[in-house]
Amino acid sequence: MRLISLCPLAVLCFAAMGLPVNSAEPTEFSVMTWNLEWFFDNQTADNPSELGREKSAPSREQWDWRRDRVAAAIAKVQPTIVALQEVESQNVMYFLTRAIDRNHNLKYDDYVIKGDDFYTEQDVALLATKTTGVQSISRGVVTPAMKSRGYASVSKHLFAVVEIPVNGKVELLVIANCHLRAMAEKGELRARQARTLSLWLERLVKGVKASQEDPGQAVHVLVTGDFNTEELAGQIAADSDLGVLMSRGTDDPSDDLIDLHNHIPPGERTTHLLPGRQFDRILVSRDLVIDTPGVVDLSLRDVTVRTDLNFGGDQDPQAEHWDNYWNIPDDQRDISDHNPVLARFQIQ
Repeated sequence: MRLISLCPLAVLCFAAMGLPVNSAEPTEFSVMTWNLEWFFDNQTADNPSELGREKSAPSREQWDWRRDRVAAAIAKVQPTIVALQEVESQNVMYFLTRAIDRNHNLKYDDYVIKGDDFYTEQDVALLATKTTGVQSISRGVVTPAMKSRGYASVSKHLFAVVEIPVNGKVELLVIANCHLRAMAEKGELRARQARTLSLWLERLVKGVKASQEDPGQAVHVLVTGDFNTEELAGQIAADSDLGVLMSRGTDDPSDDLIDLHNHIPPGERTTHLLPGRQFDRILVSRDLVIDTPGVVDLSLRDVTVRTDLNFGGDQDPQAEHWDNYWNIPDDQRDISDHNPVLARFQIQ
């Protein structure tokens, strides 16, 4: 069973390897995840599915409004990496990064590899600041042999290997951005999707470590996205979707991932229009949470659910948002039914 099968687009993306690290070392590294809820432009000629056409913005003016609102939200916090879900295509990401540059003088690269959710046409994407050392972008393919062994397809996901300058050296971060199957009753399917992601992560991390001249070089792991999980922070069952993903499919607790939602006050953990739901999460290897005394390294500064970036005024009522979205006044309309989650890591 191979680590990861790359589609032709993913192979081309490996041309990004070897990008120089910014000579002026940053003091912070940050990651934001956000499901943008049908972030589709108004051009429907490239949407073969009826659902994709139905969910597209109804006019150029409304698309411009949404694109510019998202650009302004990203510009307000300026994350190093932005993991996005429910985006239409790389074209849409291109126009988003141009809006961020044009309106806010901030430059991001956009990365998308087309997935295989042909019903919704939704994909995931990564944005990275121009000075971020993105080594590679890739995605996996679940073969029939893998399915026969209990692995499930993950139609919307993306992996990145990123260089982070720390105290004159380079540390590596393996990022997975994913959007798992929705609906509460699909928990068992999501657990099998988590098993697939865990396998790919294990093989990818091993490959990254083996490719480095220094075998002791740190390789961190961060898994984020819209997990659609019903599991709440601090109450995660071991055999659940999130439990499987956090354990990375092994019996060794030393490689378990930490749910950063545990570092958010309980009353501020909701990430969705549905009350109390915590669908959107950031999971990291424990070395990104713990600050090693006497060593300059990456350690968690804080993590927050940024409702202020999403809400137009007060949070949209459910019926209005889902059934009457484009008739809500522009200055009152929320961008998405999901709120972004931002994690900041300090270098100290």
